[in-house]
Amino acid sequence: MQMLPEKVIKMVQLGSKKVCVVNTGSDFFVFDPHCPHRMAFLGNGKINNQKEIICPLHEYRFDLETGQVKSGDCADLKVYKADLTETGLEIEL
Repeated sequence: MQMLPEKVIKMVQLGSKKVCVVNTGSDFFVFDPHCPHRMAFLGNGKINNQKEIICPLHEYRFDLETGQVKSGDCADLKVYKADLTETGLEIEL
């Protein structure tokens, strides 16, 4: 999808909710835009090859599929189901 280059995090507005969207090359993931630890903006984070988002503040890592914290001591990240269809990217909030 040209609008979402690989591993570039985009923040989008869906009604009253803001979320981050990322294309990992094989999948699309949608997640809350702020780290549950100290509310750092995850749009400035990095995506690693294990399909994790790395928080820019303390480098906590979260699984993009489940939201589970993989490194750090905080709550899991809220993630949303996303499917690429013929009509576009469908996101379940």
